Amino acid sequence: MRGNRSILLTALVFIIPFFCRAQNLGIGGDVQYNFETNGVGFGLRAAIFPNKKLSFTPEISYYPGFNQVQELLIAATADYTLFKVKSFNFYAIGQLAYNDWISYKTSPEVGAKQNNLNLELGGGVTTNKCLRPFLEWRYNAIFREANIRIGLIYVIGCSGGGGSGPGRSSADCPTF
Repeated sequence: MRGNRSILLTALVFIIPFFCRAQNLGIGGDVQYNFETNGVGFGLRAAIFPNKKLSFTPEISYYPGFNQVQELLIAATADYTLFKVKSFNFYAIGQLAYNDWISYKTSPEVGAKQNNLNLELGGGVTTNKCLRPFLEWRYNAIFREANIRIGLIYVIGCSGGGGSGPGRSSADCPTF
């Protein structure tokens, strides 16, 4: 029952931004690699860009059963652009996530439990185009493990030959 509520809540977090025209919005996915568990995961995200420096990103990630650790993560992430070099944005990442550690019973870790909170900090690089490839490195401060993510975000309603923002109508998409 708890798992169904988590999935429903995550679905609502991803769907609600599509009905709100007050923000710049991107959707995308990624492939993840956890260095400590040698696990491969997959993620989906919706990025909300209230201004040029900050983005809020609800995320869902899943490490399937073929990995040593099978888990589902539902997260709230904030990214802050630190600096730009040509067309690349370098940003800091802070994330708080609910972790449903599905395979916790088979873990040799003392005190392993199914429901956990994760705190991840890290950094990333992306472009400011309509189609934004990204590369991120993150460190889970609670479980002391690092992961890397490679993905792509598409900014909805973006036009102008792959550039950022100029094709969007400010009347349709005001920001705060």
